[in-house]
Amino acid sequence: MTDQAHRQPSQEDLAAVAAQLGREPRGVLEISYRTPDGAPAVVKTAPRLPDGTPFPTLFYLTDPRLTAEASRLESAGVMRSMSQRLLTDAELAARYRDAHLSYLAERDEIESLGTDFTGGGMPDRVKCLHVLIAHSLAKGPGANPLGDEAVALAAESSLRGTALPADWPRAADFPDLDVEGSS
Repeated sequence: MTDQAHRQPSQEDLAAVAAQLGREPRGVLEISYRTPDGAPAVVKTAPRLPDGTPFPTLFYLTDPRLTAEASRLESAGVMRSMSQRLLTDAELAARYRDAHLSYLAERDEIESLGTDFTGGGMPDRVKCLHVLIAHSLAKGPGANPLGDEAVALAAESSLRGTALPADWPRAADFPDLDVEGSS
């Protein structure tokens, strides 16, 4: 699924990411996830950009199909529902905190920013599905429970097998996931 070789980006990769973003990418360390159709979709970004600006978002979603779907899910109220569940489901909250700590440790291995801010609202709420989806796609299922759910919801669209792995778990595989507002 996500056992693709993580590697330094080529000039072609950087050009593709620039086209996706509509600007030159900064601080790209690797392409952390490629879509099944071959496009770079998640980049791993240095904790400090070349100009010295701190950039705590380690995994950054670049594929426009995925960023549009993340925005659609956000507009549908998925973040609100997920944040509510964090308040009532201790096991989910613990797994989400573990995802936060893992993300922070991986970033600090590259360079510590002296902060425990990671992104996406981790560890206490859901603020950005783009970050959570990027994290799950970069690391594979099991790394971030709410990112995994967001990818599963996104894969309910025509993106499964093109922008998202064909074998990603389905939304129905997450019994506590509220899918009513997401379609």
